[in-house]
Amino acid sequence: MIEPILVINAGSSSLKFSVFESIGDDFALRLRGQVEGLFTAPKFVAKDAGDTVLASQDWAEGTQLGHEGAMKCISGFLADHGVPRPAAVGHRVLHGGLEFSAPAKLNASVMTRLEKYVPFGPLHQPHNLTPIRLLMDQFPDLPQVACFDTAFHRTQPQVSELFALPLEFAEEGIRRYGFHGLSYEYISSVLGDYDKRAASGRTIVLHLGNGASMAALSAGLGVATTMGFTALDGLPMGTRCGAIDPGVLLYLMDQKGMNARDIEKLLYRESGLLGLSGVSSDMRALLASDSSRARLAVDYYVYRVAREIGSFAAALGGVDALVFTGGVGENAALIRARICEASHWLGVRLNSAANQTRGPRISMDDSAVAVWVIPTNEELMIARHVRRTLRG
Repeated sequence: MIEPILVINAGSSSLKFSVFESIGDDFALRLRGQVEGLFTAPKFVAKDAGDTVLASQDWAEGTQLGHEGAMKCISGFLADHGVPRPAAVGHRVLHGGLEFSAPAKLNASVMTRLEKYVPFGPLHQPHNLTPIRLLMDQFPDLPQVACFDTAFHRTQPQVSELFALPLEFAEEGIRRYGFHGLSYEYISSVLGDYDKRAASGRTIVLHLGNGASMAALSAGLGVATTMGFTALDGLPMGTRCGAIDPGVLLYLMDQKGMNARDIEKLLYRESGLLGLSGVSSDMRALLASDSSRARLAVDYYVYRVAREIGSFAAALGGVDALVFTGGVGENAALIRARICEASHWLGVRLNSAANQTRGPRISMDDSAVAVWVIPTNEELMIARHVRRTLRG
C-alpha cells in the first residue's frame, strides 16, 4: 500500500504541502498547509481536511527560514500529529521540456536532466528542485516523483508549439510549452462526470487565478494554450503582463536603458492587474474598489479572456463547453458573468442564479455552449500520479 503520500509544491518564497491517504482506488486529503515568506517574515499554517487550523507559527521580520527550514518545520508538524514517514513524495515541477511527457521517478540522472530547464524557468524551476535534493540527502531511499506542469501540453500539434523564428531555435528548445498542466489534467480527468459531451468534444478551460491561462481541449487532450515559452505569455495575471509586443522590450532596452533583470522585474512583478490598476494584484480588491484604474484593469482582463475564447473557438472549430476553474474562476461570479456576456456570440446563455451559487452548471439548459464551474485539484492529481508511477 503506497500511503501516506506527501505532496510538495515549492515556490520562490513559499512551500505548500498536502498529505493524502488511500481511500479505495483514490485518495482522501488528511492534512495541508504552507510556509510563506521564506526569506522575509515566515508564516506557517496547517489545517485538516475540514479546514480547521491545527498549528500556526510566525517568525520575526527578516528571518531567513529558507526551504530547508520550511521542510524541517513541516516534518516536525507531521511527526507531532501522528503522520508516519511518507511512503512517497510527489513534487510539482514547472518544466519537463519535450523529454518529460509523463511523471518521472526521481534519481540523480533525472535531476541532472531537469537542471537543463532552469534557464527556461529561472524563477520557478530551481525552487521546485530544492526540496527534492533536501529529501534525497536526508532520505536517499524515499521514493520521489516529479509531476510536470508542461506535460499535459505535449499533445499540442507542432503548429501550436512553434514560434515563427528560424527553425533551429525551436530545435534548441525555444517553443511554446504551456503551463498549469496539472490543473488542466485534473479537469480533463473529471469532466466526464459533469458533461460527457464536453469530455468527448471541444472544451475551453479557463484557469483564472493570480497566475492565469487557458487551454483548448479536444476529447480531453490539449491542442492549444495561452502560455508559451514561459509563464508570462497569454492572459494578464496578478502581477504578470501576459501577451506583449516584443518590440516593447527592445524599446525598453534601447530607450529606457533597462537590462534583462530590470525587464524581468517589470514583467513578472510590476505588471498585470497590479500595474494597470495601481491598486492591487488581487481581483477581490479590484472589484471592491471605486478607482477608475481598478475598473480599467478588470475591463482589460475580461476583454483579453473573451478574445482568447474566440481564438480557441477557431483552433477547435467550435466550442461545446467552457469550464471556469482556479481562484478567480471558481469564486468571482461577476468575472464569470462578464466573460459569458462577452461570449454570447458563441451561443453562451448564462444562468445568473446558478452563477451566483457556483453551479456547477451555470448556463441555461438551451445554451449552445455549456458553462461549468469545476474546482481544480492539482495536489490530488500529483498523488494519483505518484501511485501510478511507483506501481509502474
